[in-house]
Amino acid sequence: MGSLQDRTFYLVLTALGGFVLLFIIAPLLGMVLHSSPADIVKTVAEQEVRTSILLTLGVSLSATLFMAIPAIGLAWLLARKDFPLKRVITAVIDLPIVIPHSAAGIAVLGIISRDSLIGSLGNHLGIEFVSSAAGIAVAMAYVSLPFLVNAAREGFHSVPERLEKAALNLGASPVRMFLTISLPLAWRSILAGLVLMWARGMSEFGAVIVVAYHPMVTPVLIYERFGSYGLQYARPVAVIFVGVCLAAFMLMRLLVRQDHHASR
Repeated sequence: MGSLQDRTFYLVLTALGGFVLLFIIAPLLGMVLHSSPADIVKTVAEQEVRTSILLTLGVSLSATLFMAIPAIGLAWLLARKDFPLKRVITAVIDLPIVIPHSAAGIAVLGIISRDSLIGSLGNHLGIEFVSSAAGIAVAMAYVSLPFLVNAAREGFHSVPERLEKAALNLGASPVRMFLTISLPLAWRSILAGLVLMWARGMSEFGAVIVVAYHPMVTPVLIYERFGSYGLQYARPVAVIFVGVCLAAFMLMRLLVRQDHHASR
């Protein structure tokens, strides 16, 4: 048995932790409780809602997979190599997290607009970025990329560097060393980063709405219905999308956990 002072300390921390959890759960629970099953079923039956959810899931996943290889490569360099301006580059990676996402959308629009270099190149290749799924993917990737880079970097940091050096000393090429030592041992953190990037991309609103109001991803659809018809009409869409995001997120985290247990 601890002293009265110890028990009081733990009790206070427990109460504060409970307040934090309540602060997170209460708004979501209230949203669910204020949505009738009939409204949710009716909303699920709407083609516009189903299309927007599938678009949101698919585009966010595509953006995550497209940026996975360069992001993981950069993460390994940051974890293993010292080079000029490394601290500056590390800070730059976190910029999309700290700047307003509407400003991020304007910045992204500036480099993918029709008169920009990337926009012009896209037009020649038959890719339209503005008001398209491709533009949405760019906006989602921009705001969510730091989550993958940071998680992968921490994963590579946790890999004993002596194992990589031993593989190189035994004649393995840097590519083989990376694929057989670094990547497998950091795989759990990388998967966690991929899940976080995908989930963050799905929830993005500010940057996406600047780049493409249409086709309408679900966060934009929720905003559009709230602005046009009010809370009662927007709430069921929000409940459904939150449920889909939670289900997808829990499934991916479960896969990550199973992968970790299988590798042990």
